[in-house]
Amino acid sequence: MELVYDHILVRYGELSTKGKNRKDFIRRLTSNMKQALSGFERLSFEQTFDRIYVHLHGTPFDEVSPILKEVFGISSFSPALKVESDLETIKEAALNVVIHSEGKTFKMETRRHDKKFPFRSDDINRACAGRILANTEWKVDVHKPDLHLKVEVREKATYIMPFVVQGAGGYPTGIGGKAMLLLSGGIDSPVAGYLTMKRGIEIEAVHFSSPPYTSDLAKGKVLDLASQISVYQGQIKVHVVPFTDLQLAIYKNCSESYAITIMRRMMVRIADRLAQRRNCMALVTGESVGQVASQTLNSMQTINEVTCMPILRPVVTYDKLEIIDVAKKINTYETSILPYEDCCTIFTPKNPVTKPTVKKAIELESHFDFEPLIEECLSNIETVVMTVKKQEEDLF
Repeated sequence: MELVYDHILVRYGELSTKGKNRKDFIRRLTSNMKQALSGFERLSFEQTFDRIYVHLHGTPFDEVSPILKEVFGISSFSPALKVESDLETIKEAALNVVIHSEGKTFKMETRRHDKKFPFRSDDINRACAGRILANTEWKVDVHKPDLHLKVEVREKATYIMPFVVQGAGGYPTGIGGKAMLLLSGGIDSPVAGYLTMKRGIEIEAVHFSSPPYTSDLAKGKVLDLASQISVYQGQIKVHVVPFTDLQLAIYKNCSESYAITIMRRMMVRIADRLAQRRNCMALVTGESVGQVASQTLNSMQTINEVTCMPILRPVVTYDKLEIIDVAKKINTYETSILPYEDCCTIFTPKNPVTKPTVKKAIELESHFDFEPLIEECLSNIETVVMTVKKQEEDLF
């Protein structure tokens, strides 16, 4: 008969360094866990100074584990048997776990958090190992065991755990405020969004669409990418900006070599104003230094000039292979390489300037009145709420 674990013991990572803010971080992490696991109605949660305990109430651990692995702020977690803090009970529970596990070798590791418990950690290790060796053919291997059996003795109970699952790490999403992600259909920006959420920042996304030059398939690709990374915060609002008229005006009135620079300056202006409406504190892009001509330091400086809002560039020092590795890890790579072009790739000039200047950009922008076009973009935004499970129009 299969052994049923009744709890999940959740460990914090960087939260242990947060000092006076620790309670806020733990409270946010618990809230995010409850949201992520809302489909499991029987679960209950208990938070303490250094652990969160999830009472499964019969819910299979294997169903909860894949979802819990995607919650930022969790260092690791384990299925656990909760037993009375009594040495005989602990020994019998440890034996029960081994009997229901696969392998031939084991290692004991005990942490005695309750210092009033009359037996030291080493005493508990020896007592449990003795019971296991006397009743099974398993052997001790402290270097490469098949089973690393952990015991945590707490004041109210003891937890027996057969293995550790690595969590997503980082900070609980939302604890660091909110930012606006400029989301294209490429590889880089979804990775930038993922890394931003990992640092505890909630994101909304803005996408620039240029129909009929970009297709509904390109838009659908971006929404799919948003859906794929929404797993890390529950849902993502995507604001789709109709960019065609403004983009055509740029190419009509500005020199071709500066077109990408001017276009990005306009995008940042629009994203800035939208971000302020949505109470975002920063913009996020997928730019990486030197990957393309428009991502030199000169270009970034010229583009930054149009906003006072911080621009976060989480992949700024990554090379392309490093970004691709992360994209594959978060399952966005295959969607990103679908051959549906966005407005940045369709209008790419043959010889974009690599060292644009603010002075030249301002001079070119003076050739046409772009403010009404920006306001038109902002007035006709379509906002869609993306989740892992569904896509629905937002009434905002």
